[in-house]
Amino acid sequence: MEAILKLIAGYVSLGLEAIAILVIVIGAVECIVAIARLILEGNARGAEKRTAWLEFARWLIAGLTFQLAADIVSTTIAPTWDEIGRLAAIAAIRTFLTLFLDRDIDSMRGLRRKTERRPDDASRA
Repeated sequence: MEAILKLIAGYVSLGLEAIAILVIVIGAVECIVAIARLILEGNARGAEKRTAWLEFARWLIAGLTFQLAADIVSTTIAPTWDEIGRLAAIAAIRTFLTLFLDRDIDSMRGLRRKTERRPDDASRA
């Protein structure tokens, strides 16, 4: 029974890793298109470039989440201490990456809100 569960977990883990790759590739293509468009327009501001990168960061966070899920699934059936240690290290690294990416996204949202309010405030005066 354990062998069957390990086999199923292996396939589920592989599927989750494939989804993670797909999510990251979609995000990378979207980012490349956005950056190319900004370069071709020639009048892109720094905030617009940062927005493109932060949109890519959102895709990376999603990809990292799927990869972490794949790692968790692959170590659920009778894990060794070595596997648990590797999973803990991977989870810590991915958690910190996600934390910093989320912080960047939130700071950019705050900047975007401030710049969106300014034109309204100027028109009211």
